[in-house]
Amino acid sequence: MIGKLNHVAIAVRDVTKAAEVYHRVFGAQVSDPMPQPEHGVTTVFITLPNTKIELLEPLGQASPIARFLERNPDGGIHHVCYEVDDIEIARDRLKAQGARVLGDGHAKMGAHGKPVLFLHPKDFCGTLIELEQA
Repeated sequence: MIGKLNHVAIAVRDVTKAAEVYHRVFGAQVSDPMPQPEHGVTTVFITLPNTKIELLEPLGQASPIARFLERNPDGGIHHVCYEVDDIEIARDRLKAQGARVLGDGHAKMGAHGKPVLFLHPKDFCGTLIELEQA
């Protein structure tokens, strides 16, 4: 059911500064910042040969990333995203096995324009999991 690792998301206070570090230090290709108001974040994607890094900056105080940064002032890994062939089939199978889907349980459009949903970190070794339809 689980597919390839799509990205690792890192919460930061300033995506522009963080993207500059990845570009300057590693020579990485970075995207322009993209506000995602429906998710309460601004994102920058760093393209690697085998996956991506997603930098997340809070977009307002109601952002879940703002709350994450309150608990983790230096930022850090927020979630990992795996691809699945069919997000609804994956959701139903995971729920049947006791996994908790966050929010209303329905997929929303993610930063890549594909359906995504999140799984409770307590069900996955303390890691917030995002599933994205491939």
